[in-house]
Amino acid sequence: MRNAPTILHLDMDAFFASVEQASKPSLRGKAVIVGGLGPRGVVATASYEARVFGVHSAMPMAQARRLAPNAAYLVPRFTLYRAISEQVMALLRELSPLVEPLSLDEAFVDLEAGGAAWDEESARRAGEKLRADIRAVTGLTGSVGLAASKMLAKIASEQAKPDGLRLIEPGTERALLAPMPVRTLPGVGPATGDHLRRAGITTVEELAEAGEDELVRLLGKAHGHALYAMALARDERPVVAEREAKSVSVEDTYDVDIHDRLRVGLEVQRLADRCVRRLREAGLSGRTIVLKVRRYDFSTLTRSETLRGPTDDPVVIREAAARLLDSVDTTGGVRLLGVGVSGLADYTQEDLFAQAMPVPAAEEPEGAVEAVVERAEPVERQWRAGQDVRHAEYGHGWVQGSGLGRVTVRFETPQSPPGRVRTFFADDPALEPADPLPLVSDPCHPPIRLGLPSGDRQGAPPRTPEKAADQASSDPASLPKSWSGTLGGEATSRP
Repeated sequence: MRNAPTILHLDMDAFFASVEQASKPSLRGKAVIVGGLGPRGVVATASYEARVFGVHSAMPMAQARRLAPNAAYLVPRFTLYRAISEQVMALLRELSPLVEPLSLDEAFVDLEAGGAAWDEESARRAGEKLRADIRAVTGLTGSVGLAASKMLAKIASEQAKPDGLRLIEPGTERALLAPMPVRTLPGVGPATGDHLRRAGITTVEELAEAGEDELVRLLGKAHGHALYAMALARDERPVVAEREAKSVSVEDTYDVDIHDRLRVGLEVQRLADRCVRRLREAGLSGRTIVLKVRRYDFSTLTRSETLRGPTDDPVVIREAAARLLDSVDTTGGVRLLGVGVSGLADYTQEDLFAQAMPVPAAEEPEGAVEAVVERAEPVERQWRAGQDVRHAEYGHGWVQGSGLGRVTVRFETPQSPPGRVRTFFADDPALEPADPLPLVSDPCHPPIRLGLPSGDRQGAPPRTPEKAADQASSDPASLPKSWSGTLGGEATSRP
């Protein structure tokens, strides 16, 4: 085991919520909760202001709403989160070739392997520079832990939160770990923690005092040996760069069970297309198509089909997913659907296209197309709380909420002051979805400042009587409950 604290663990602070606060000036310093907004949704991330009320990740969204009714509830914007994550990971790779991403907002770095640090002083300098670079590039904060092992570096970053740096000096590890609960150690989950508690072991010090033989007796050879070593602050796990992805998948949970078999099939096709997009973005293909179905009674079925070779062809994957769906009984309703691809490779096998040849038009049953059109529901514009939009007259903004045929938008950008609020009809042709704006403006250009239309300047006449229903406010107070994601039938997915 190395002696110098040259293993760095970075954990971005309340990442999803912090991104939303950075991009929406009116939400800065306020409770923000990101996740699925439907009755079956869960919290993905809560800002530190929301955590004061007891809200935390993986909590049911209904419970979060009871604890923090006046918080802003927003859908995740994973495209933006991934883009910012790529910026952060690029900064980490400037420090060392050994970077081990754990998620979009968390990673280990071996500073010694990149020559960025070799002792306590150089490690601290590298950590402080990284935090400054992350703030400059993304406008966000991250907490850094430095230690001689991965386990200790992660513990240090937890102690540094939020927006701090903690270095565990060599020789102090045992004393630091001793009073901590056993759940602090990697591999000790609720079940193992309860098992140890029944044996009278609740702290790391008691774990070390129990001895290796006793832990092996209680937990088995592999787990017992590993936990005893960690209780003595020994962790030999190396930083492993670029973990190879084993699968690519997408899934949606539905607020209301889907009973219509045609609708289930259409959802599976849509998920297959999303899965293909992720495959292609990663430059991958795969041989095994996997379908996941969670039924109304919470029973979960998984079906898979392995092709002759890897593919990223959307027609092939859609058809395979449809065949898998044919083998699943969806009577009673479906609450979750997922499509995945495993057996990944970085090439495709062109002869697989033969599997996906469409049926010639002459062989299609007469009236089949008309039947589908007759049953298809009309496409309605849906506005999700937190979604980026652009108005032809008022510029860039984000959806605060929608319902009853109207959508409420706050017009502001990451570099503007808290913006004004306006309400439009949901089908207003001047209002369109938009791409997220960068959190940090180009240093060669001044920050964006939102101007007001001439009719809204002080002393100017109102614009038109027809716009009297529009709301205008510069008050960035907490959002009313009616603005906290009122969409019905919202489907959410996690990467």
